[in-house]
Amino acid sequence: MRILPLLCALLLMLQEAAGLSLPPGLPQDCVRRGGFCSQGSCPLGISRVGICSEQDLCCRSRWYP
Repeated sequence: MRILPLLCALLLMLQEAAGLSLPPGLPQDCVRRGGFCSQGSCPLGISRVGICSEQDLCCRSRWYP
């Protein structure tokens, strides 16, 4: 019975760690979403909507229809 709380805590930690990493997508996927790839960070007024590669982010205007 003492191992049950430890097992639950371990499963919660593993679940949270799995959600932290986003798999890199393709630039075509970014364009399909109405965005563009930007190296390092998105410009001001533009929000991040995904990842193009390890260094590039998929960015899109907040006012995109």
